[in-house]
Amino acid sequence: MDGNANQLRPDVTLYFIRHGQTDWNAARRYQGQRDVPLNDFGRTQARRNGGVLARSLQETGAIDFVSSPLGRARETMEIIRGAIGLAPGGYRIDPAIQEINYGHWEGLLADELPQHDPEGLAMRRLDAFNWRPKGGESYADLTRRSGDWLQTIARDTVAASHGGVGRTVQGLILGLGHDEILRLDAPQDRIMVVTHNRVDWI
Repeated sequence: MDGNANQLRPDVTLYFIRHGQTDWNAARRYQGQRDVPLNDFGRTQARRNGGVLARSLQETGAIDFVSSPLGRARETMEIIRGAIGLAPGGYRIDPAIQEINYGHWEGLLADELPQHDPEGLAMRRLDAFNWRPKGGESYADLTRRSGDWLQTIARDTVAASHGGVGRTVQGLILGLGHDEILRLDAPQDRIMVVTHNRVDWI
């Protein structure tokens, strides 16, 4: 993968935050674009990230705040803004950073897939990056979407988004291969700090 095609501008920093935990995360149930709320532990994670961000930002007046339209990301953003001392609702919504669409797998437990869709599971094992569930997206689709979004960022930005988007952003910035992207961690209790050529965690 060409990591140079979808980098941020060199004068921009992206603070990328995955939403806090939901009950579906804890159960290993495929969420995708289903609107599942945070659980209490997820709210604690969001408050932790808000406190870290409050200590890391010198000032917030010039920063863009943007969230996925899904409720778990929006609630994460509102908790974070509150921790910084900002009005919870002062952020934009961008559908480009909502989670990958898992199509007919959404709502299923990982353990249910062999019974529910053995053919799809077998196809994913052959090419997990390009495989697309019925009615959904592949990681290749999501990577293109994430790359297009990165190119729209014109100033320092705090984004509340999702694990799949975070993996593809890392992959694009670092020039990772397809298999490497799929193996990346997507922590919900840390902030990914992204510049045009590196990724750090706080």
